[in-house]
Amino acid sequence: MIKTFKLTKKFGELTAVDALDLEIKEGEIFALLGPNGAGKTTTISMLCGLLEPTNGTATVNEFDVKKQALEVRQSIGIVFQSPSIDDLLTARENLELHGILYGMNKADRTKRIPEVLEIVGLLDRADGQIKTYSGGMRKRAEIARGLMHMPKVLFLDEPTTGLDPQTRTHIWSYIRDLSKKNHITVLLTTHYMEEAEYLADRIGIIDHGKLIALGTPYDLKQSLGANDIIVAKSDKDIAKLTKGLKFVKGIERDGELVKIKVENAGKNLCQLLVKTGELGEIEVRKPTLNDVFIHYTGKDIREDSAEGGIFERSMNSNNR
Repeated sequence: MIKTFKLTKKFGELTAVDALDLEIKEGEIFALLGPNGAGKTTTISMLCGLLEPTNGTATVNEFDVKKQALEVRQSIGIVFQSPSIDDLLTARENLELHGILYGMNKADRTKRIPEVLEIVGLLDRADGQIKTYSGGMRKRAEIARGLMHMPKVLFLDEPTTGLDPQTRTHIWSYIRDLSKKNHITVLLTTHYMEEAEYLADRIGIIDHGKLIALGTPYDLKQSLGANDIIVAKSDKDIAKLTKGLKFVKGIERDGELVKIKVENAGKNLCQLLVKTGELGEIEVRKPTLNDVFIHYTGKDIREDSAEGGIFERSMNSNNR
């Protein structure tokens, strides 16, 4: 449903997306992760036909994003990170307006509105003004709007930012059910690692405009080369002390804390403690997506770059 070949976008001397090759299958939920300014927003903007690539090509639902931008937009739905639904209108009125803008006839609109409201659990609040909705209800209304014209591909830009954990979990369930029951391809960006792990069939990590890791959540965690991580406080030279222990796959230090990546901690922990001496309090845990993300992108906090607002600025410009 989505395919890119050497997709590239430059802003002057800045290369925001650098020769991106990516394929996303029909019905797949794909999470695109990366630090601020990594190129996520620019990638989605090109796939939506809001930005023209500098080089390379991309197709969405078999439509070329350069030559068939209108057809691309007609076959996709978008849910923005920032609220974009009219809060003075009711949910029904918002969907009616959206259907008109997408050229749906009255009969199709009348049939479709209760269907999408039922999907997101808002049918009983269809005639309530959006401004009376909670944050979670507003997000569900935006998802309903994105689904109104029966898109083949749904783009979700930070879909649960600012929501409480319980509401986020409900939204995740809606997204998974939508994708599986309606065979909708979903491309989402998120900074919540647990969100990516719960939702995504596959994950791509992008940094400095390049795709640096790709795989299922399980495969990416396995790529760290260890199935356990031992976290301990120690000022000793652990790398020197563990030399020759084949089950030790890597060591990272963060201040007083040391992370020792090992194969099968349950089996090898005693041998490690005998070799290194007293480590104080220790914690044994499985690698997480957060570990994967830090491993591939580093620990530096990135400032928001100019590309961060392109998606919504481009849409607003097109709406005008």
